[in-house]
Amino acid sequence: MTDWKYICQITDIPRQGARRVARPQGLEVALFRTGADAVYALLDYSPYKGGPLSQGMVFGTNVACPLHNWTISLASGQALAPDEGSTPTFQVKVEDGGVYLDAEELASHALTQTRPLAGPALRPT
Repeated sequence: MTDWKYICQITDIPRQGARRVARPQGLEVALFRTGADAVYALLDYSPYKGGPLSQGMVFGTNVACPLHNWTISLASGQALAPDEGSTPTFQVKVEDGGVYLDAEELASHALTQTRPLAGPALRPT
């Protein structure tokens, strides 16, 4: 039996936008709400270079990575051709306006990805 964890109200997620969910371990989970009020959950991590998908544009049932414009399916986490790769998905349930994630999955799924390090470019001296 699945133990569902309440996250927020569906209206707390912008229509055609996203909301990030922090976890004790691992990267955040991004909740996406489509124009038709469907809700999806992906690791907030682009399969190309780890960009934050939650900052991308939602269109239909896809999101465009804000860094490299890869198109990622919200339903499967799969990059659309010609790009290749995928980002982990999470089970999500919407009930009576509340959005829920599987508590066990939230605590244990996709913990190995890390955000790429950014900083000043090294210049030859």
